[in-house]
Formats: sequence, structure tokens, C-alpha cells
Amino acid sequence: MTDVDYRPGAPPANGPGTTNLADILERVLDKGIVIAGDIKIDLLDIELLTIRLRLFVSSVETARKAGIDWWETDPALSSKAADSELRAENRRLRERVDALESGDGNGSADPSRTKDTAGT
Repeated sequence: MTDVDYRPGAPPANGPGTTNLADILERVLDKGIVIAGDIKIDLLDIELLTIRLRLFVSSVETARKAGIDWWETDPALSSKAADSELRAENRRLRERVDALESGDGNGSADPSRTKDTAGT
């Protein structure tokens, strides 16, 4: 057993340097941290479920330096990405309509075989 020198009223002995939560958070966001783990569920040597977890915690700036910017292109997270996706879909649909109306619908619709219900 180790003897501890306890003196009432005396300041605690200096141990390793202390850091507060703000310092730790600043360091993590500045440098980034990766947490990785796997969860595997087996029953009688039969693999039922495998979950692979990869967590990267950093500031946006550090993530961009690492080449990670998926939040900018995910429509669920970015209004710019959602707008861009809607414009692309709108453009594709307009091209299909134009192709169908001009008669070269790539074999998907033959205008001569469509029934005109407005005139009959």
C-alpha cells in the first residue's frame, strides 16, 4: 500500500498538467479524431449481423482539409444540394418530354401509336 501525505489545509500536490474541457475540445476540433469499431453478432458460428462504425470528429475546416465534404452534396443536409438535385431532375425530365414530343423518344414511346383522347 502507498502512503499518502495528507495535510489539512495544504494545497494539493502538483500532478500532471490539467486541461479543461474547452482545451480538449479545441484540440480535437483542430486536429480531428477518428473512432472506429465493429460490432458482430454470431449465433452458432453463423454471422447474423455486422455493424462497422467509423466516426470522424473535427471542425468543418479540418474535415475539408481531409477531403471530407459530403454534407455539401447531401440534399438532406444542404439546401444548395437539394436545389441542385431538383434542377438536375427538372432538366432530365424536360429533355425526356422534348424527346417524346419530337418523336425520337429512344423507343420508349411511339407517338403514332398513342391515342389522342382530346379529339375523340
